[in-house]
This record gives sequence, C-alpha cells and structure tokens, in this order.
Amino acid sequence: MQTCTADFHALQIPDGDQHILAAGIPWFATMFGRDSLIAAYQSLLLNPRLACETLRVLARYQGKRSNDWLDEEPGKIPHEYRTGEMTRAGEMPFSPYYGSVDATPLFLMLLSETFNWTGDTELVQELLPAARSALDWIENYGDLDGDGLVEYKRRSPKGLINQGWKDSWDANMHRDGSVANPPIALVEVQGYCHEAQYRMAQLLRLFGDTTRADKLRKSSTEFAKRIEKAFWLPEENFYAMALDSAKRPMEVISSNAGHLLFTRTVAKDRARLVVERLMRDDMQSGWGWRTLARSERVFNPLSYHRGSVWPHDNSLIGHGMALYGFRDEVKQIFTALYQAALNFRDYRLPELFCGVQRHENDEPVHYPVSCSPQAWASGAFFLLLTSLLGIRPSAHRKELNIVNPMLPDWLDYLRISNLNIGKSRVSLDFSRHGERTFCNVVDVSGEKLLINVAFRK
Repeated sequence: MQTCTADFHALQIPDGDQHILAAGIPWFATMFGRDSLIAAYQSLLLNPRLACETLRVLARYQGKRSNDWLDEEPGKIPHEYRTGEMTRAGEMPFSPYYGSVDATPLFLMLLSETFNWTGDTELVQELLPAARSALDWIENYGDLDGDGLVEYKRRSPKGLINQGWKDSWDANMHRDGSVANPPIALVEVQGYCHEAQYRMAQLLRLFGDTTRADKLRKSSTEFAKRIEKAFWLPEENFYAMALDSAKRPMEVISSNAGHLLFTRTVAKDRARLVVERLMRDDMQSGWGWRTLARSERVFNPLSYHRGSVWPHDNSLIGHGMALYGFRDEVKQIFTALYQAALNFRDYRLPELFCGVQRHENDEPVHYPVSCSPQAWASGAFFLLLTSLLGIRPSAHRKELNIVNPMLPDWLDYLRISNLNIGKSRVSLDFSRHGERTFCNVVDVSGEKLLINVAFRK
C-alpha cells in the first residue's frame, strides 16, 4: 500500500490551482478523463481531495460545442489532453480530445460518491451546471440511433475507433473473430449511464431540484430494463459484451458484464449468475479476472484487451460483488492480486499483465510494454480494501457505516488512521478471529460522527 500511495503522489500533475492524476508512465503521462475519474474514485479511502480536484479540472475542459475533429459535443467530458508538437501543429486532435463514451457518466458517478465521502455542498453547488450538462449529453447526444442506448462512433479521422476502456482496434470482436462495426453500445456504458442518472436523481433531490430528480429516477429505471432486454444471453446466463451497428449482441464472455455489478444495475438473481460465471477458471486466471474468457475462440492471453488481466477492471468488478454481498469472491480476487503484486518490482501492480493460467510455482507473465506505475492499477487495492472492509460513508448525514467487514485469511489485523469522512477524521482497527472480522473505533476527531458497525446476512 505504501507503493500505491507513493504512486498517487508521483502521478499528480498540476492544472491551475488543482491537480489531476496522469494515467500512467511512460505512455500516458497526461490527463485522461476516464482513467483520472476511476483512479480518483478508487482512492477516496486514501484522500477525497484528489477526487474534488479531478472533478474541477475535468469540468473546466467539458465540451462546449460540436467539433468533429475533436469528437467534442456539449456536456461531454474529455478523454485526453496533450500539448505536444503534433497537437499544436494540428496533426493530432488532443487539445483536448473527447473520444470517450464513458467519461461523462463516470464524472457524474464520481461527483455523487465524492459527496458521500466529503459532504461538500459547496463543491456540488459549484459543479451542478457541469453535472446538468453531462446529463444532457447522455440524453441528447449519447444515443446515436434513437434506441435508448448510448453508443459511440468516431467522427474525427484521427480519433479512436473504439471509445470504451477497451479501446484497442481489435478489442470488440464476435465469437467468429469478426471485428464489430460501430456504432457500438457497450454493456458497461449502459450500466454507467443507469447509475449516473440514479445517483444524480438522489443528489438533485437533496439540492432541491425535485422535478428533474423524478425524471432521472424514471429514466434510470428504463435504462436497466433496456439493458436486460438487449444484452441478456439466456443460453449463457450472462450479459453480452456489446451490441454492434446491426444490434447483434457480441456473445463473448468478457469482464465488461462484471461492471453491471459495480453500477448496481441488475437484480440479485442475475448478479449471482454473473458472479458464478466470472468465478469459473476460464475467466479467473488465478492472478485475477481476464478481460475475455479463455474458452473463447478469439482469446489471446498476450493481447492488450482480449484475455489479459487488468487490476483496475478487477477492482471495479470486485467492488460491485461486495455491494451485492459476495464478499468471499472479493476476498479471493484481493488475494490473487496481492500475490501477483509480490512478483512485480516494488510490489507494484502494472497497467496489465498476461492472462496465462496460474499453476503451482508460477509467476504472472509480464506484458512487456505495460505502464508502471499506472494510476488505476495503483488504485485497485484501495477500492478492494474499501469493499472488503464494508466502508460506506454518508458524510452529509455525519454517518459512517461499516457493513460486514472482512479481512483476507492472510491478514489478522489492520489499522486505518485518519480516515477522512466529511469534516471528521476516524481511526479504525480491524481484527480477524477465525471467520469473523471485528471493527473497533480507536479515535474520532473534528465534527461528531455516528459510526455504525453492522453484520448482516
């Protein structure tokens, strides 16, 4: 964890009076909307200030107009910002570039979760105009063909072909090996949009805009219904990775569907089926979940997105499993990634590593050109730890809930000092005795804080 903390200090880059995380070194040493947002979400346990500054920086560059060269649209959160010679000469569109279909709903999700941790009403009031513009983008620009789903298709001749987090050219394939044609509707993006609207309905209601809150709550419910109808694969008991331009589902078993747990989009019975499928050994490499199942024809454990293991991907899926109560599975993946980290330099998880199956006395197979450090890889342990310990803050209510805390079998004791919840600081001791983990409140300073430790079935 010391290495992860140091990485978060090292990767911060200034922008005006704020800082934002660079995505990774050496290839992505600049602001990336999606990466910065996810890393800030992961590290709320470490320091919510970084999330506050990330939101302010990205709001500053939020899209204002339609610009095909930049893939820009009003309300859209930027993907990437570079200031090199090729950008200044107009050869590349990174000034900034907006080719990311998921950064905009992720911005809204981070705003909501940051408020849960900080209770910062001034931050929310400041960013509500940006939040409303982001909601408008989902409603008015994200749906390219009027089917109620959010798709992407690049307009810039120099832009990204694929605009989800799996953005390599061959990331989105059908089982027969054919590359899916855009516009593409990714299953996780629909989940992000559902969660963004649901969260913003709660936030806007709290801040007095009940009319839009009611509309958003209804819209989020409709999103969940459309996901179920369009993406569920009855033969697989799983969700399709995406829909292509002809609305054909990409029926490959992939990690994308696991993000529906992170966004709390699916019913508990469906969640159980998703968890069971992810825990099979064609998805679980022994070092973490693969991006694509080993049983698929297009699987390649040495590829960038078709079978490799990405720590951040694992952390989001694991966090979602914990939200649905599947703690034992989260404990397994936390342990797998911890054991993987022991085999990398400075115990640092890289951007990704190869999805080769683990056997006795094996080490994880390195992906030679992965970034290290990579912000959202460094943030993976923070989010998984938050998930295992059941830390659920509600700062505006001056409450901290600890729900079903759990330590892995190899860790008997853990202290968290100076945890920031609103204007309070908390120190907590977690100790494991057999199968039970107990939480003891050591100290609370600053404002009064109600701390509830609950054990639920």
